Amino acid sequence: MLLRRSRSTAFRLYSSLSLVVPLNAKVSMTNFQKAATSFLTILAIGIFGLVIWIYQTKWIRPLGPALQIPISTSFQMPPTWTPNPNATSPLLSTPQPASTTQASPTSDATSTDAVGSCGMPSVTTILAIGSDTRSDKYLYGLADVIRLIRIDTVTPKVTVLEFPRDLWVQIPDIADDLNGQDHEKLNQAYLYGNPGFGYTNDRAQGPGLLARTLALNFGTHIDHYAAVNMRTFVKIVDAVGGIDVTLPETIDGRTADDPNTRLLFLQGENHLNGTRALTLARTRIDGVFQRADHQNLVLCALRKKLISPEVIDNIPDIIRSFQGAVQTDLSPQQLSQLACIGTKLQPENIIFSSFPENLFTQDRIYDPVFKKEVFYWNTDFATLRDYVSQFNNGTWPLASAPAPKNNSQGDSLNCQ
Repeated sequence: MLLRRSRSTAFRLYSSLSLVVPLNAKVSMTNFQKAATSFLTILAIGIFGLVIWIYQTKWIRPLGPALQIPISTSFQMPPTWTPNPNATSPLLSTPQPASTTQASPTSDATSTDAVGSCGMPSVTTILAIGSDTRSDKYLYGLADVIRLIRIDTVTPKVTVLEFPRDLWVQIPDIADDLNGQDHEKLNQAYLYGNPGFGYTNDRAQGPGLLARTLALNFGTHIDHYAAVNMRTFVKIVDAVGGIDVTLPETIDGRTADDPNTRLLFLQGENHLNGTRALTLARTRIDGVFQRADHQNLVLCALRKKLISPEVIDNIPDIIRSFQGAVQTDLSPQQLSQLACIGTKLQPENIIFSSFPENLFTQDRIYDPVFKKEVFYWNTDFATLRDYVSQFNNGTWPLASAPAPKNNSQGDSLNCQ
């Protein structure tokens, strides 16, 4: 589009020359006409060059460093793993640059070089992170929300998989800074990768270390990342005029210590501003899996608002206004392509899913960093890797009515 505009601009400039110097003129040009012709020629070339420069340096340039994820790993995790706080065995070495490559959709077994809708690859997977920091900057903060978003641009279809943040996982790069400790909770990978701790040389910082941690432990295929802190999330919701969430039942997050009605969300239609939307997304009075359900409702409502007629035309301006407030390696062009895909999605082809709850049991484990036992989800990593493999291939979850939470297919929600 930019190139077409530049050619049109150049054509109009040269057309204006014909008014000064007709093509069939027999008279010689004056010095003024020669100077004007030269000036307009240079101006037209300059405009064309400027458009090309903007396209190459602004429009298609990623807004952050690209991911560097190992192509493959020899890492093999036993079905369950319990650390020995006194262990001194050799640590798994961090993947070296020579064995890594920029993430690409072609790493997915089902991906091809085919181009889907809106000029995007046929399959793209994005790591979406919600940081629990309220600061404008991304120095610290745990990964409060961890989602994989698989975008099939041929169908089109979007599948979102939630990862519990309290999984006890191996994290690359951190052992040297933690006296040999190389296991922590999944959400801490993001914290340790960001500049406040800086336990990694990964240029993608927190998102990069979290992406490599997911790949190492679960075999995920991730092409891009986007991380948003709480303050930015509130601003995004407010920027689109709030969201409308329909609750099947009342959600009461009030406690004896905090009985404020801001934690009460009544059954039925609720119009939420940014602060209220964040509060609902963080409410977990019934547990972390129920909180994930609340987050899904909020994300469905936000998606619906973003493609509404009163907002869709303003998306480019909204994107520009939040540049620098989001950690991402997507380019403005790719963000616009994602907005384009959003307008083509049918509600039944937007699926939020999680692993079956019966795969997880509450447990405690000794954490040498905090020198105490901490809560974590005990689970069979081999089983999770199998689910992730199916997710990578687009064979799970299937679009269907929500399943019982102990169902082997996991819990799913279709945006309506």
